[in-house]
Amino acid sequence: MQTDGPGADSAGAVNDGRECETLTNKIVNSVAEALSGIDDGASVMIAGFGLVGQPDALINGLIERGVGDLTLIMNNAGMVAGVGASLLLELGRVRKIICSFPRAEGNKVFGELYSRGRIELELVPQGTLAERIRAAGAGIGGFYTPTAAGTMLAEGKEVRVLNGVPQVLELPLHADVALLQAWRADPLGNLTYRGTGRNFNPIMATAARLSIVETCHLAGIGELDPEMIVTPGIYIDRIVHVAEPRLSAGGN
Repeated sequence: MQTDGPGADSAGAVNDGRECETLTNKIVNSVAEALSGIDDGASVMIAGFGLVGQPDALINGLIERGVGDLTLIMNNAGMVAGVGASLLLELGRVRKIICSFPRAEGNKVFGELYSRGRIELELVPQGTLAERIRAAGAGIGGFYTPTAAGTMLAEGKEVRVLNGVPQVLELPLHADVALLQAWRADPLGNLTYRGTGRNFNPIMATAARLSIVETCHLAGIGELDPEMIVTPGIYIDRIVHVAEPRLSAGGN
């Protein structure tokens, strides 16, 4: 009898699939468990476009975990004072932020910290930010873009003239951790998104060593339409089920 083919373990016993299912189930029991292993000094991507698609439960869990000296990579530096990423900044947990929109109307947290030299800023145009993250996930070593050519943002970077246009070399942007929000997820980590809640989530999922997703809807294995899956489970490490987010974060 063949004992070394698919479905057999090293001792020759046939694997009935239940062990495999356990190994591939990425659902954890709590936000705290989802965030285990994240330590001081980590680089953390936080998905979302403003409040839409932002993983609020995971951000709050990161605050409760008490880690600091973080580098945040996200679209903005917090839209509302006292909550989410803004609270991380207020608590002095962030050493550096890499983003496109550090200031928000009615939120002075970042501006006050920056003026006092309490936080570093790497300002990246939004399209370049998205492409740097995507390049990291795709294994691309760098790319040239005319965006920022001739400005302060190009200082210290290689500039080449391609097709008569000055273009700046931009490098991929990796992270230790990506915090994500999905509309639906199955135990294997396959994700779907709702409307504009998709935004930075899919590319950030591919660019971090550890990708953690919060979702308000869990599906069984095989229940998600393959044509609707945006992020394949291979990119996701941990899933936590949370209460349905506020309407403003639902993608409408």
